[in-house]
Amino acid sequence: MDSNGVPPSQEMETFLPHSEKSKEVEVKKYSLTKDPESGEYDPFADRQLENPTSPMDTLTHLLKASLGTGILAMPKAFKASGLIAGIFFTIIVAVICTHCAYVLIKCAHILYVKTKRPAMTFAEVAESALLSGPEWGKKWAYSFRIFIIVSLFMTYFGTCSVYTVIIAKNILQVVKHYVPDNENVLNIRIIITILLIPLIFMVWIKNLKYLAPVSMIANLFMGLGLGITFYFLVGTGELNIGKVALIKPHLEWPEFFSLTIFAMEAIGVVMPLENSMKTPRALLGYCGVLNKGMSGVTVVYILLGFLGYLRFGEDVMDSITLNLEPHPNDPKVYEILAQVVKVSIAIAVYCTFGLQFFVCIEIMWNAIKEKFTKRPDFADYVMRTIMVTLCVFLAIAVPSIGPLMGVIGAFCFSLLGLIAPAFIEVITYADIGYGPFKYLLWKNALIFLFGMFALILGTKTAIVGIINDAA
Repeated sequence: MDSNGVPPSQEMETFLPHSEKSKEVEVKKYSLTKDPESGEYDPFADRQLENPTSPMDTLTHLLKASLGTGILAMPKAFKASGLIAGIFFTIIVAVICTHCAYVLIKCAHILYVKTKRPAMTFAEVAESALLSGPEWGKKWAYSFRIFIIVSLFMTYFGTCSVYTVIIAKNILQVVKHYVPDNENVLNIRIIITILLIPLIFMVWIKNLKYLAPVSMIANLFMGLGLGITFYFLVGTGELNIGKVALIKPHLEWPEFFSLTIFAMEAIGVVMPLENSMKTPRALLGYCGVLNKGMSGVTVVYILLGFLGYLRFGEDVMDSITLNLEPHPNDPKVYEILAQVVKVSIAIAVYCTFGLQFFVCIEIMWNAIKEKFTKRPDFADYVMRTIMVTLCVFLAIAVPSIGPLMGVIGAFCFSLLGLIAPAFIEVITYADIGYGPFKYLLWKNALIFLFGMFALILGTKTAIVGIINDAA
């Protein structure tokens, strides 16, 4: 049991509300040397769920989890790639990220049969792959599990630091708009420091039942903010293709990939979503939930990136909302709408903070709870306070949205969302077969190379950006 008196949540389980039972959906499997799921044990018949989610519910949660704050940085990503290159590169990133999520689910289904277990977390899939794979890998199984858990912690801890900076920058612009700060007394670090207290109160909410309404508020404000943002992009200014680059120099591309991977990766969500379904096979297939959801997400990301870069050109900022400063000659309503967007995004991100940080809290509490059996509630509150304080300190140290997003996307999500699933598939299929001409090996080698490219070059570019911003 966790600190809230409920079983530990699985990575992003916080996105999943109760829903009605779903109908069976059969999805065709791709064929290999052997049928990996043949056998008497049916893990999904053995899965006992009190409130299973339907495929439509799962699609909704996938869209909600994927259309996060990373979308605000897509115009900045297009600035690093060029207008036309950004479209093709976004599609490439979307295909690879979606495929890796697909691979993780597919391998989990195979491992359910091998281990006779009805459900697993991401870390358990990683460990089970090595335990049931080649002999040489068994001794590394537990280490691989810990690697996944630590990577999840780093990813969501860093993401919450980015959230803190986004909230602070939007608030700072609104405050400076209405209260001119001629002496520059206010700065981003002061706003981030002030946010510490409300963020602590948000993280002190221990029961997911009380966080669910907060999530709904976040969705409403994010929808409002994005809706007005799209209006600003297409209805309040000139879209001049002549002032933007169609293809940028290749040295700028790593920044595009790191930002886009951060924005589009949903690898921490897919196993909790799968575990909540009575018909998990509905996630897979050409027209499965995963492909449908990520196709829609890709279209929205391309639209915002394309229009944002086309509208503001080389002046586009780390978060597109920060560009929404109306001209003095514009109607008064533009000024009001611009500030409404920033306040809406700030509220939405603040309301999402508790849900995202819940992942880090669960990982940390499960690691230390055995040492605090006498006063677990007090220890839990102290742990939450210390963790959110460290998260805010990281934001104070690196108050830059783009470079911080880039580090998390390039380093954390490349490891977690690209390299790890490719490795898991190679190990899982070692005794099944890699298909004609061992195409699975070649495919995963390409994914590994792409992941290493994003990891090394993207991380380097992001760190240089952090250093330049600090200079």
